[in-house]
Amino acid sequence: MSGKTHTYVCTTTWTGNTGKGTPSYTGYSRDHLYAFPGKPDLPGSSDPAFRGDARRYNPEELLVAALSSCHMLWYLHLCAVGGISVLAYRDEATGTLQEDAERGGFFTSVVLRPKVTIARGGDPDKARALHQPAHQKCFIANSVNFPVTCEPEITVSSE
Repeated sequence: MSGKTHTYVCTTTWTGNTGKGTPSYTGYSRDHLYAFPGKPDLPGSSDPAFRGDARRYNPEELLVAALSSCHMLWYLHLCAVGGISVLAYRDEATGTLQEDAERGGFFTSVVLRPKVTIARGGDPDKARALHQPAHQKCFIANSVNFPVTCEPEITVSSE
């Protein structure tokens, strides 16, 4: 293996002890905090389907967000160096998790649906094609064991 190595630090602290620890499945909160050096804490919980707080971020949402964000950042980079001026980018990504009695649960797929607006005069075919190398370079997509697909929509600005 060649190349640089990067290390990322996250401290996760359970804050859901309601005074009795974990006496039963229903006897504690799933609340926790993700802390990253030099950044605001991020409130976490489990999915509401698993007794979590819907107002907090859950690990499944964060995985989908990481895939969406990583793809977007690579895509913007490739457009910038490829002569495509992106004016707007919005991804409505969806992840599917399958519960399983033996394994607990696992993602079966994530679908990215980026809606991209490029500057007038830009090549929409090239803008669409750049999603493929963005996907191939995405650090997070390269790290998961389920399919991540991309269904882009390209619009050329009228201004």
